[in-house]
This record gives sequence, C-alpha cells and structure tokens, in this order.
Amino acid sequence: MKLRTTVLALTVTGLISGCATGPDRKPGDPFEPANRVIFNFNDGVDRFIAVPVAKGYQKVTPQPLRTAVSNFFSNLGDLTNVANNLLQLKITDATEDLVRFALNSTFGLGGLIDWATPAGLPKHHQDFGLTLGHWGIPSGPYLVLPLFGPSTVRDSAGLVVDVKFNPLNYIEPAVRNPLYVLQFVSVRSDLLGASSLLEQAALDKYSFVRDAYTQQRKARLRGTGDNAAPLPNYDDQGDSGAAAPAKGASDAAAGVPNYSDPGDAAEAPNAASGSATGTPAGVPNYTDPGDTPTAPAAAPDAASGAMTPAPTDKKPQEAAPATQ
Repeated sequence: MKLRTTVLALTVTGLISGCATGPDRKPGDPFEPANRVIFNFNDGVDRFIAVPVAKGYQKVTPQPLRTAVSNFFSNLGDLTNVANNLLQLKITDATEDLVRFALNSTFGLGGLIDWATPAGLPKHHQDFGLTLGHWGIPSGPYLVLPLFGPSTVRDSAGLVVDVKFNPLNYIEPAVRNPLYVLQFVSVRSDLLGASSLLEQAALDKYSFVRDAYTQQRKARLRGTGDNAAPLPNYDDQGDSGAAAPAKGASDAAAGVPNYSDPGDAAEAPNAASGSATGTPAGVPNYTDPGDTPTAPAAAPDAASGAMTPAPTDKKPQEAAPATQ
C-alpha cells in the first residue's frame, strides 16, 4: 500500500513538473522532461539492482526451474486474460484462456509445465488498459511510472485495476510478498537479452523505449500483437528453373524462353530417318564449305538399308591402270 501511494505521488509530481516545462513538449509526449527524469531513475535502479539480481538468479537457478517459475506466473496471468477478454466480448479468446488455465493447472502441476501451448491453445496478452482502449477510450499522453516503467494515462488507470484483481493479492502477505519479488526477478531475467540489445542499438534509450511501447500497444489493441500472420513468400520465381518441365511439354510450351545460340547447337538426330544430319532443321549452317569433312567409308542409308560407296579424293585420271 505504501509503495502504491509513493508511486502515485511521484506520478502526480511528474505530471505537474511536466506541465511546467512547456517548450520541450512534443506531440504525444507532452511530459517528456519529467518522463526522462523518471526514466533515468528507473534505468539506474535497473542497472545497479535489478540486472545484478537477475544475473545472479540465472547463474544459481537451472534453466528448467526458471522455465517452471515463468510458466507458473504466466498461468496465473491467464485468469486476467479471461476477465479482460470477456469484458471485450472476445468469447473465443476467453474460452481458450480458460482452457489453458485449467489444462496447465491440472496436468501441469499448478502451472509449472505448459501443456496448453503445444496443444495448440495460443497465449493471449490482455489487460484492463487494452479493455479501455477496445471501447474507444484514447490512450492519452505517454507516461513513465516510477519502477513500473513505460505507460500512458489510460494504461496507468488500467494498471490500478490489474494490480487490484491480481490473484496474488488475495494470498497472505507472508507468501504474497516473496512471490511478487520472485515474479519481478523472473521477468527481469527473461528480458536480459532484450536489454543488452537495447544498450547496443539505441542511440537514445528513452525515445527507443517510448516508440517501441506505443507501437506494441497499438498492435495489441488491433489484435495483431499476439498471433501475427506469417510473412509472404518473396522467393524469386527464377530460382525454380532447375525443376523439370511437365511431362510432354517443351520449354516453349511451358513459357520458358530459349536463350541458346543457334550456332552452338549440337548435331541432333533426325527422328524421321534415324540418321544424324549436319545441321538441325531450322538452324542456319555456319560451316565453311571448304572444311566439309570426309564422309565415312560406308554410310548406311536409313531409308533404303543399302550401303552407298564412299567418295575418294583421287581424280579419275590418276587411277591405277588395270592389269592385263
């Protein structure tokens, strides 16, 4: 209770100071000066406290156990998804979330094992801020909440409802508070890779986080953030040229142009006569007449089956005289 009161007090202070710094305000982010101050505070807490704790948690906790912890809190979150999907009249999504919770709670040892996702039940991510947006309430200016991070005026109001109806709130404080700490450390551990990428890629971390958050919220409000459609196939159709043409179809019939040089065409057999011709039909003859090779001694005549004598290079007058 004291933590929530402190957060609200700091938020109100940030709003007042943000309104007092008018020249630096930008469309969609009129409280940017105050937001940057809170962002830097959150970033310092994250770098010096949250990240070392998360890395230590990763080091001492085996991967299967970390996955089981993440599944447990994700399973509790399905109850919030059920409620918000019902408020948005998304009956199919609410039914899937309810079946997910029942399946994982029953056969997954209280949610430690996720059987629903392999079974084909998608995970939905809903909260009361998205429910308000579903019914037409605008997001309002961008806000950075102390410790809670990026938000908007609408999402901040929804956060109060989400925290109020979190199932963990109805557990004894002696059990609830350690579970809250474990949930925070588990979530921060899962995001270590994303924070490393942010450190390397973002020139201005504040602007990067703000734009990423607003775009993600818009995508989820449109219903495209959870189950994105597969990307279209941009493969070049020319890459499939190695495939054989259909049976009984030539390249020309298949619509494939012939780029071969007629002069490079090899001797093709004559299908009608069974003999090889010097030049295929329809192809110009580029052979020099003086370079005509000598025919073989006896070439079979495919049409008649008779053997024709081979021509000789000797002139008639040079023939040897006949013997007496």
